[in-house]
Amino acid sequence: MRTRLIRIGNSRGVRIPKALVEAAGLDVPLRMRVVDAGLLLERVEHPRAGWAAAARELENRGEGGLLDDPVPTVFDESEWEWK
Repeated sequence: MRTRLIRIGNSRGVRIPKALVEAAGLDVPLRMRVVDAGLLLERVEHPRAGWAAAARELENRGEGGLLDDPVPTVFDESEWEWK
């Protein structure tokens, strides 16, 4: 399908037919990025989807700890009160 850029205020836009929007499942938040061939629209349903399962898998393999040992900061070394 061929289309053209249209003026929308100071920006430009593309009209996407409803059938294509539905077929691609673009009714959720989208991420747009530049690729070699032009622009790519991607669904962003849940940015952290799968993180919990990946963390469990790392823990099961014994790789679930911190990458580096904690380093104390000035805040950690000074006395403070919770108010």
